[in-house]
Amino acid sequence: SRSDPRYQPDAVTDQTSAHDPQNGYMPAGWSMEEWTERRRTNPKSVAQAAKASMAVQVKAMLDFWDRGIPVVDYGNNIRQMAQETGIANAFDYPGFVPAYVRPLFCRGIGPFRWAALSGDPEDIYRTDAKVKELIPDNPQLHQWLDMAQKRISFQGMPSRICWLGLGDRDRVGRAFNQMVASGELSAPVVIGRDHLDSGSVASPNRETEQMKDGSDAVSDWPLLNALLNTASGATWVSFHHGGGVGIGFSQHAGLVILADGSESADQKLARVLWNDPATGVMRHADAGYEEAIDCARTHGLNLPSIGK
Repeated sequence: SRSDPRYQPDAVTDQTSAHDPQNGYMPAGWSMEEWTERRRTNPKSVAQAAKASMAVQVKAMLDFWDRGIPVVDYGNNIRQMAQETGIANAFDYPGFVPAYVRPLFCRGIGPFRWAALSGDPEDIYRTDAKVKELIPDNPQLHQWLDMAQKRISFQGMPSRICWLGLGDRDRVGRAFNQMVASGELSAPVVIGRDHLDSGSVASPNRETEQMKDGSDAVSDWPLLNALLNTASGATWVSFHHGGGVGIGFSQHAGLVILADGSESADQKLARVLWNDPATGVMRHADAGYEEAIDCARTHGLNLPSIGK
């Protein structure tokens, strides 16, 4: 019953591949064998059955929401799938970005990651120490890096991810480049980020949901981000459709930049790892978020829309 404390969680979310109802969400009551066979013989029926199951899941999440329990969409578009199946109020509970993450995006803070091309985990441990040295006043960041070393095993190329923003990404990237140049790292490092970032996405059901100025679906920003990173000297720039929430619901720009110890790399890192998070600050300042406007002024961004 509802009075049972087991039905009173601290928070509720989903972690499904709901953005791909045909291949990513097995309908309730189906066996793995049935799911596999029907995906081959009648894929449309699989998608329909999966959406019906998603509707049941979203109804349950709405029930928690109505009882005052914090509920957020994980970001894989389950609310959209449920709405298409007849759950008119599927979007009553928010996505995690407007609920929690947007203040970070206003400061250009998002997932920043790098990989050691040497294949040597010690190179990652040395970069962990450098990040802590450069950003000494962020205990959450330090805790994450310490826990990651102890609890997360590398899969394939040794790599790391953490959340950094405008004013830190460029300092960290250039420091990594200097470590390669001095021999402190045994080989170059590649630096990238998640496509879930502050200024590289138009995704009305996730990163840009409920924007203050109603610009949720405006794709100019990821296009600008891709062009700006290309002009700034990124090693690789990509532009994708459908990341996270499925085809038809988002556009994302991605990048990778190489830190090979050269002077040329230092200059490119300085530009790319400044301009990329600055796009997020610009995007949110333009939308009217005071925290982004303050960040832009603090970092000297020349944005005509906000004045001086």
